[in-house]
Amino acid sequence: MKKTLKQLAGYYKPYKGLFFSDLFFAVLGAGITLVIPLLVRYITSNVVYYPVEKAVNVIIKLGIFMIALVLLEAFCNFYIAYYGHLMGARIERDMRNEIFSHYQKLSFAFFDNQKVGQLLSRVTSDLFEISELLHHGPEDLIISIIKFVGAFIILAFINIRLALAAFFFIPFLILYALYFNRKMETAFQRNRARIADINTQIEDSLSGIRVVKSFANEQEEMRKFKIGNQRFVESKKQSYQYMGTYYSGMGAFTTLITIVVLLVGAFSLTKGQMPVEDLVTVLLYINNFTEPVKKLINFTEQFQNGYSGYVRFREIMAVEPDITDDADACELTDVKGAIDFENVSFSYEGNKEQVLKNVNLKVNAGEYVALVGGSGAGKTTLCSLIPRFYDVTEGRVLLDGQDIRKLKLHSLRSKIGIVQQDVYLFAGTVMENIRYGKPDATDEEVIQAAKAANAHDFIMELDDGYNTDIGQRGVKLSGGQKQRLSIARVFLKNPPILIFDEATSALDNESEKIVQDSLEKLSADRTTFVIAHRLSTIRKAQRILVLTEDGIAEEGTHQELMEKEGIYSSLYKLSFS
Repeated sequence: MKKTLKQLAGYYKPYKGLFFSDLFFAVLGAGITLVIPLLVRYITSNVVYYPVEKAVNVIIKLGIFMIALVLLEAFCNFYIAYYGHLMGARIERDMRNEIFSHYQKLSFAFFDNQKVGQLLSRVTSDLFEISELLHHGPEDLIISIIKFVGAFIILAFINIRLALAAFFFIPFLILYALYFNRKMETAFQRNRARIADINTQIEDSLSGIRVVKSFANEQEEMRKFKIGNQRFVESKKQSYQYMGTYYSGMGAFTTLITIVVLLVGAFSLTKGQMPVEDLVTVLLYINNFTEPVKKLINFTEQFQNGYSGYVRFREIMAVEPDITDDADACELTDVKGAIDFENVSFSYEGNKEQVLKNVNLKVNAGEYVALVGGSGAGKTTLCSLIPRFYDVTEGRVLLDGQDIRKLKLHSLRSKIGIVQQDVYLFAGTVMENIRYGKPDATDEEVIQAAKAANAHDFIMELDDGYNTDIGQRGVKLSGGQKQRLSIARVFLKNPPILIFDEATSALDNESEKIVQDSLEKLSADRTTFVIAHRLSTIRKAQRILVLTEDGIAEEGTHQELMEKEGIYSSLYKLSFS
């Protein structure tokens, strides 16, 4: 915990000025609350016995002074509330930038084993709790200590017996708090895991809302959601039991302190051992004596929330990207596009079964290669190794004779364009989605890319042309239109290496022909890998590779493979039967 808290404290560093000014006004405000009861004691024990004219004069001056103190305290509270929260928000922003940047560095292997809702929870609710702790934690601690210690010293100065009577219950109160803190820590961590599960369920259901409605399964989704939601309530129920016992017990302790002090003071009054103004003053300070305890109650809950959130934050930050730049990685220059696979084997993380085994393949620069084979043969996996979405288990992949692990990731991937079957378009306009291929492109460059992808005509028919909002994931466009936008995006990127992953398999015949024309235009003079589902689309390929679980089983042109009457010939005839 010491190491974790030290890491957490490091986030104050850019905001030292705000942090220390926040603490300064917290201390000043706490000091003012201790001064005012002393002024009341002075008035009741001394000023009221002055001659009337002098007493009135002093009371007016002290009244003005106390009002000034109240105004100063109000300013202190405003500064703490506004600038303290502002500091917390900025720290939250910094941490959100940090974790989102870390997400960008992690490989597909990480995301294959994660749920979006869980990852989202760490960026939103967890960070909010952390920022609340970083803002309120130090000031609450300082205010509580100043008020508690200050009130005890003043109480001891006024009447040591009353001070000891009040302090008698504090050790029991601390033991009580420590016991239930441990109970609540476990409960809060469980609550966070459950709310992350709910976020995952909501994200999954809303993302697939069209599938849900097409199967009329709204009630099924509601049933699943209610199960997760009820599990959250059950975990909350236990944490509320601990909190209820905690709060009620602490409240009873603080009330008991007031009662005991009042009774001890009353006995002292009856015996003439103390003046009544001292009892009044002591009772005023009891609030300053017990209020810090209540503040510490809030702090402990806040600490458990914030600390458990930070532990979850560090869990993600501790995940090292398994695909990174080597220390001696170099930039790609003058890329021709020759790709070599040398004794490449690959298996997914946590799976001993090899998807690829001892694959050897040489693709010349500018060559058009098609990959065919049954599901699970490793076609997509083979292509995913080129941009290093995954790293080979054995062997190596070369680009123009260089091991791709010796190239900078950004440099490598900037030279590769990918068109997939499942097109992902971002919420926004047509222009923004095409420009994603080259963020600094001019409008004219975007339009030229759209024309090259046979997308310009349908874009101009949209209500706002290139400024048309296409909705989440491009839901307002047809499959063929979305695919042509993704091709325009790659045209704008203008990479020397292309990967088409079953880019036309989900389209109707008319859309397929338009998209196929765009793909052929895009692949001209570029090294191109095509993963084909419809074998009719790859008859013009310079080389066709037939992948099986044992590796590359057949290789040749369409005509050569048809004459062999092997696996490819069977697949081709089956596709037209």
